[in-house]
Amino acid sequence: MGAKNTPTERSVSFLIRGMDCAEEIATLREQLAALDGLKSLNFDLLQRRMTVELDPGGTSPEGVLAAVARTGMTAEPWEERGTEEGSTDSGRLRRAWTTAASGFLLALGFSTHVAGAGWRAAIGGEEGTGAPLVARCAFLASTVLGAWFVAPKAWLALRRARLDMNLLMCVAILGAIGIGEWFEAATVAFLFAVSLALESWSIGRARKAIAALMTLSPSRARVLGPGNNEELVDAASVAVGAFVVVKPGEKFPLDGRIVRGRTTVNQAPITGESVPVLKEEGSEVFAGTVNEESAVEVRTVKPFADSTLSQIAKMVGEAHARRSPSEQWVERFARIYTPTVMAAAVLLAVVPPLLGGLWEKWFYQALVLLVIACPCALVIATPVSVVAALAAAARQGVLVKGGAYLEAPARLVAIALDKTGTLTEGRPRVSAVVPRAGHDEAELLAIAAAVEMRSTHPLARAIVEHAAQKGIRPVPATDFQMLPGKGAHARIEGVDHWLGSHRYLDERGQESEEIHRELEALASSGSSVVVVGREEHICGYVALADRLRDGAAASIQKLRRAGIERVVMLSGDNRGTAERVAREAGIDEVRAELLPQDKVQAIEELVAEHGRVAMVGDGVNDAPALARSSLGIAMGAAGTDAALETADVALMGDDLSHVSWLIGHSRRTVRVIRQNVIVSLAVKAVFFVLAFAGFASLWGAIAADMGVSLLVVLNALRLLQPSRTSED
Repeated sequence: MGAKNTPTERSVSFLIRGMDCAEEIATLREQLAALDGLKSLNFDLLQRRMTVELDPGGTSPEGVLAAVARTGMTAEPWEERGTEEGSTDSGRLRRAWTTAASGFLLALGFSTHVAGAGWRAAIGGEEGTGAPLVARCAFLASTVLGAWFVAPKAWLALRRARLDMNLLMCVAILGAIGIGEWFEAATVAFLFAVSLALESWSIGRARKAIAALMTLSPSRARVLGPGNNEELVDAASVAVGAFVVVKPGEKFPLDGRIVRGRTTVNQAPITGESVPVLKEEGSEVFAGTVNEESAVEVRTVKPFADSTLSQIAKMVGEAHARRSPSEQWVERFARIYTPTVMAAAVLLAVVPPLLGGLWEKWFYQALVLLVIACPCALVIATPVSVVAALAAAARQGVLVKGGAYLEAPARLVAIALDKTGTLTEGRPRVSAVVPRAGHDEAELLAIAAAVEMRSTHPLARAIVEHAAQKGIRPVPATDFQMLPGKGAHARIEGVDHWLGSHRYLDERGQESEEIHRELEALASSGSSVVVVGREEHICGYVALADRLRDGAAASIQKLRRAGIERVVMLSGDNRGTAERVAREAGIDEVRAELLPQDKVQAIEELVAEHGRVAMVGDGVNDAPALARSSLGIAMGAAGTDAALETADVALMGDDLSHVSWLIGHSRRTVRVIRQNVIVSLAVKAVFFVLAFAGFASLWGAIAADMGVSLLVVLNALRLLQPSRTSED
């Protein structure tokens, strides 16, 4: 739903009834371009939504409504769209019945004509001299019904002196009637009506694919009220901070955090993960995911309209407005192609008769060229492919911001990967415990955990968590004191202890050559080392490291098999840590100890060398590098508003293999688009040659065009069910 507009905010959205293809969008752009104070004009074909931004004091929303009405379409404020789906189905049903009636009357006229004059005469052959009256009446009725939805738009196009496909078809129909080709006229009208119905169906299918994302989220929520009473209410009415109970087998209605209970959750609708994920108290859950094991109590953190699922559906819907390079090429080509073929039709109608040819024959062939001039199949070939691919990617947990970014992965040469949170889990874990001076491992961990209990540092939390996993309960420490950038002090059972970095140990003057060698060896292996000591001796060290994500090494190999020539890791961490992670992941090139501006420079160097470079990061800390790359990919974006807004592509889960899947999906999409465009142009080229040779027929041309329209739509809709492998 669109937001309410204030007097100072002049961005208004409208529902446009009758906007089903790029042709209508072009008509609206032309009609509204002359409005006073129009700043911008954006269209969402899937939702039939038009958004205009007007200067204060310029054209009013009522003026926009009037301008839309002049195109033959109708507009209404977006907020009032309560029955859009019902009215859409009703309009589609009327079109279907009208088209069916046209087809029936065409068949009736053809049968009558065959019975009276023979089948060759019925299709414009040599037998007979014309259609019987009954057949002509049937053909005429078929023509009227077939052109019922086309003629008003053709008249408006004529008044604007704009050659659109509706006008071209009507000229061809009237021309055929003018030379007595009743069967041809009815066939063109009927088949063009079928073609438009197919186009409307294909857009409707893609629209439903987007709408299906929202149906993943339940409309009702079980809210805990006073006295722990459960009440089923509309999910959209649940306030942030409310407590919701979700039982096994049910979907989570809103984004939230578990406050009671433990379960596993199927997150495939959001993140694309095939394996259920364990969720405990404090874990984040998303609307539309499925609770699999036991009942849990969830505290909501976002309203229904702002849930991660709602944002995904909204962004996929808006993504179609960001046209891909192929869509832009087709639009530019159609602007040249249509008038060129029109000019060729005029020449074909005039030149051969002047050279002694039969006027009627070449006028008829010119009408064939008018049919060929209709760019219908060509125009729908690309956008339907793009929309289907966008919807399929969203279902895999890969949110692509638009067609402009859908084709980019297919052309990538190099990929730069952030280390922390992308290749690694993003949180340190204890990798080694080295006791000294007579202490054992358990005692050393108890001391370290006691000192770190009150610290919020990530290393401190990792040590406390590791001690708890070992079953160690530290004695409470007193007199805790943080030493920023160095470590911490605390008293344990009356004895002062300290904990800190190698640098702090050196400052205290307690470092020996042996201890220095041991600490340098741990650091060179890629670990962060915490030293634990007291006044009289060093108790030992705790080494911590960020662990490589499961499957990260396999994901890097998939990238190489997908054709990526160069994989580079960018990290702000020390070189030892960065090189350890790179070795484990199978990455050859490492750039370590980088500041944010250094990462941007590294991306610029890669772009200069390879041209097409993607950056994969967390979408927040890596924002400058993501923006500078050819394609910015945010990883683990589920629930993160900043990540969803920052990158061109957002991987909702933490699975790096989705990058190679995206590359394969992008290449498959590009192949489908190319197939559709080539087939569309090839059929038109064949009939272009046949028309100039004098062998083409109107009904054959429109039948071929309709067949190609159906073919490209079905080919495009294959992308709704993409392969799960990058090699497809």
